[in-house]
Amino acid sequence: MRRKAKNRNIVAPDSVYSSQKVGKLINYCMERGKKNAARKIVYGAFDTIKETAKVENPLEYFENALKNTAPMVEVKSRRVGGANYQVPIEVRPDRRQALSIKWIVDAARAKKGKPMHVKLAEEIMLAVKNEGEAVKKRENTHKMAEANKAFAHFAW
Repeated sequence: MRRKAKNRNIVAPDSVYSSQKVGKLINYCMERGKKNAARKIVYGAFDTIKETAKVENPLEYFENALKNTAPMVEVKSRRVGGANYQVPIEVRPDRRQALSIKWIVDAARAKKGKPMHVKLAEEIMLAVKNEGEAVKKRENTHKMAEANKAFAHFAW
């Protein structure tokens, strides 16, 4: 039997907002180990949110976006008797946050023609309004889980 990992890597809080979630967002934005570039993107996005959305604290705004994009259930492939079933399972809180951040960053990366900090800010603002690609991804994940509810008894 596999054992669950006990000590997950704890991400250091970022220097400006002293939030672990922002630290994680910076790490997800980072490419090829360029953390300073990732910091500029994230803080630039937060400044854009401050100006565009007229909010004092972009951190709360970002946390609302995470809440709106976090999936409650997802499907996992499970092989039973020669057939593969998509089994719906609940998502652990740490994975829920990780998926949420990942989907926001991926949705921002998929857009074209603007600087990354602008795309990231737009995606966060759309997520707060329950719109955008990251929210669509969560809806699709929930639909898949709902459609495969019949196979829930295969969960382990």
